[in-house]
This record gives sequence, C-alpha cells and structure tokens, in this order.
Amino acid sequence: MPEGDTVWQAAQRLHTALADKVLTRSDLRVPKYATADLTGRKVLDVTPRGKHLLTRIEGGLTLHSHLRMDGSWKVYAENQRWTGGPTHQIRAILANADRTAVGYRLPVLELLRTTDEHKAVGHLGPDLLGPDWNPERALSNLLQDPARPLGEALLDQRNLAGIGNVYKSELCFLLGATPWLPIGALPADRAAQLPALAKKLLEANRDRPVRSTTGPTGPIGTTSRRGKDLFVYGRAPRPCLRCHTSIRVADQGDGSRERPTYWCPHCQIGPTPSPHHRAPGESTRGAQRPTHRRTTN
Repeated sequence: MPEGDTVWQAAQRLHTALADKVLTRSDLRVPKYATADLTGRKVLDVTPRGKHLLTRIEGGLTLHSHLRMDGSWKVYAENQRWTGGPTHQIRAILANADRTAVGYRLPVLELLRTTDEHKAVGHLGPDLLGPDWNPERALSNLLQDPARPLGEALLDQRNLAGIGNVYKSELCFLLGATPWLPIGALPADRAAQLPALAKKLLEANRDRPVRSTTGPTGPIGTTSRRGKDLFVYGRAPRPCLRCHTSIRVADQGDGSRERPTYWCPHCQIGPTPSPHHRAPGESTRGAQRPTHRRTTN
C-alpha cells in the first residue's frame, strides 16, 4: 500500500520521465477537469509531499494527486503495453515524445494554481522524506493530545507526513508499545526516539523494491529473510521474530476508517482490544499476507 516511501519512489519515476519535457498529450478523466488541456506545456518537476504528489507544470499549474489505498502512477515507453489495470480505471494520462505516465484508480486528482498548493498540502505536518523535516515539531504535534492512541496519532498526517498502516504497526513494535497505548503514556525515552526511528525506516526503504524493517539497515541490525521482511504487519498468527509469541491482529481506526493493525502481545506493552476483535479477512488459523513488492515502472 502507498506510504511515504512508495510515494517518494513514484515521484522519482515521474520526475525522470516527465520533467523538462513538453507534454504532447494530456487527459484528465475526472468530470471537473475533462476539458483541461495541458498539451504544449513543459513539466517543471514532480515533488512528493507526504503521501501526496505535486506535478508542477509550466504556466503556474500543479496537478495534485493522492494514491490512498489503491492508486498508482505507471510510466511506459513508446509502444509499451499499459498494464496498470482496465481502461475504465485510468484517471490521468500525461505524455511526451518519449514516455507516457498513466494514473490508475486515483481517488484524488485536481488541477491547482501552483500558488494554491497550500490548499492541498498545507495541513500536513513535517515530511519524513522532505526538506521541511523537523523532528522536534513532529514530536510536539504527536504529544498535543496525550490521550490519543499511539497508532492513531502516527497515522494523522497533520502530525507528521508519510506514515501509513504498515509503518504504524512496525513502529509500535519497535517502540515496544501497542498501537492502543495513549501516546502520553509512552515512556519519555521511547517518545524521544520516535521521530528519528520513523525517518530511519522510511529512508532505508525509499530505494528498495521490497519494503523491509528487519534488514541489515534496520533498527536492530538483523538480516532480512524471505517472508520475514516485517516484524508484525501481515504476520498474524505466525510467531513473533523476537519472542515466538503468536502475532495478533485487530482493527484500529485512524479517524476516517478501520484498518487492520498487528502487534505482539509479549513484546509490546499497553492496552489491546478484545481477542475477538479481528480484522476482516483474518482468522485464527492464518492471516492474509499483503505483498510489499513495489512496482518498478
């Protein structure tokens, strides 16, 4: 699922394919912008902001997109077959003489004045992979509501931008706290480590085809093995990589929807939901394992 590192990778692919080149085709397949034509304009740059993508275009325009759970941008060479999904899922096409960028299943797509980008991303906290990163401000934002569950606070992009459901579960494990622990109850030394740990995880993965939190550059210096790239996410009810206790899974809200959340009941302290509160599609016999391999196009 797209998180800050995945969006950063998408921005690099799009920037390489489109920046400093004139658009020979533009097709925005959302009703509000169906008549917008960017043909003949040069793409200036593609910049990630948390989980948002800002494609800046000559003439003071910015195409803002957000991938959320299922969206993606694919880049194709001339005459290469498009493989990102059926045609009806295409929301945007930007092409130049050499490359075509196709946006599939984009839940957010809007054309803004570049001077109005703040209307789309101005609410975001410090970006873990951006030039505005400020660990002190991020920690201050997180601690503003001490009673808020740690997992919910981490997912709130107004606190710090770039963490999604995978990193939420992995960070909570590495901090030794359940996602339901009030963030104000997190021991001070662990809270102080949180911003740097989050940044380390995303930076370590922004250039990897497969996301890993257990690899040699991970916080505890272990060696990643196939099927053991993550400590807890997607691993219920298999044994914890540290203590061999069965990993648990349950739903946790993020303020907008419930998300499957994973934890080790032995390695992580704090409150947990009812043992019968499980994520949809998960059972006591085995969890559905999501894929963490990234697209390379």
